Amino acid sequence: MSITRARVPMILGALMAVSLVAAGCGTGDSKSDGDPNGVKDVLHSKGAKPEVAKPVVHANVQRGATAVPVDRRLSVTADAGTLTSVAVSSKSGTIPGKLSADRKTWTAGTLLEPGTTYTVTSQAASDGGASIKRTTRFTTAGLTLDQQTYPSIAPLDGQTVGVGMPVIVTFDVPVTDRASIEKHLHVVAQPAQKGSWHWISNTEVHWRPARYWKAGSTVTVNADINSVPAGNGIFGQLDRTIQFHVGAAHVYKIDTRTDQMQVISNGKLLRTLPVTTGQQPAYTTRSGTKVIIEKFPSKDMNSETVGITGADAYNIKGVQWAMRVTYSGEFIHAAPWSVADQGHANVSHGCTGLSTANADWLYHMTNIGDVVQYTGTDKPMEFTNGYGDWNESFSQYKAGSALH
Repeated sequence: MSITRARVPMILGALMAVSLVAAGCGTGDSKSDGDPNGVKDVLHSKGAKPEVAKPVVHANVQRGATAVPVDRRLSVTADAGTLTSVAVSSKSGTIPGKLSADRKTWTAGTLLEPGTTYTVTSQAASDGGASIKRTTRFTTAGLTLDQQTYPSIAPLDGQTVGVGMPVIVTFDVPVTDRASIEKHLHVVAQPAQKGSWHWISNTEVHWRPARYWKAGSTVTVNADINSVPAGNGIFGQLDRTIQFHVGAAHVYKIDTRTDQMQVISNGKLLRTLPVTTGQQPAYTTRSGTKVIIEKFPSKDMNSETVGITGADAYNIKGVQWAMRVTYSGEFIHAAPWSVADQGHANVSHGCTGLSTANADWLYHMTNIGDVVQYTGTDKPMEFTNGYGDWNESFSQYKAGSALH
């Protein structure tokens, strides 16, 4: 089952000649007037002889074509006279477009939807007052869902996040032509902030600013990939736009040697909290810059899910105020069982433990996307083990763009 799209086909219409032109490969020559596909040319002239006013039409979309590529960008050109109107419609709606300054050419604002029949109506007039109206129809090639890739975007629309949150676009069908898709992914921040895309895999691409987001920013993400080629016969399935907001600049600094966490908000130290981190060398907590990925007021924690079995295994129900910082299982959470060690020793399996009161306070001020900087161990944070985007310099990060 295909997803409809809105694209811009345009055809026809000028006094002596009207040409339909598309940016892309053609599907055939136009047929002569009176073809069986319902194409009609209607001429109105003031004092002109009908045989003189007969239009000449050249189109690169064959009348009645049934397999027009969806990535075709259509245009209508008046070879004589100027265009007075162009309209493209289908059951899914109309297609927007733009006339050139000299009104000689109309260009579609979008590509085409799969498996869709379009009707193109255009009118043109000459300086002498004669006019022509033309209507034609064609159908685009159909696409299965396996031939289309859908873009999911994080953060969610309307969400407030921390200053370390990357923009994440994931695709349900792999993208092999990364450059083609990346050209249609855009991030605009207010106030303006430069940044770059970085491909994690053929199904995931991130964008981050050169430095942490400015607190209070509003960010708009446009994935204008509908019918854009993604490689291997795959096309973008849908255009999507989301907008999110950046909250206060929360940066939490954890030193695993002193077992202290500094909680900094907008450059001001709010509190210093005692913590415990991973016991070494078996369960060393990673050093590097991490980002809050998700939050749980209560979370069951079973060591078997992260490969810890035997004598060191655990299965704790209802761990309070848990905030994930790595995919591999590092959390910041309440650990009332280790309060005596917090601020003095590292006794966890890699997580950062706080008292229940401190974990409660931190949890309720924290947004997904807040930054947590760990120091003190020789085990580095992996780039793809969570939102590891800040563990490369910006120049290194930009190298991960398909357009770099």
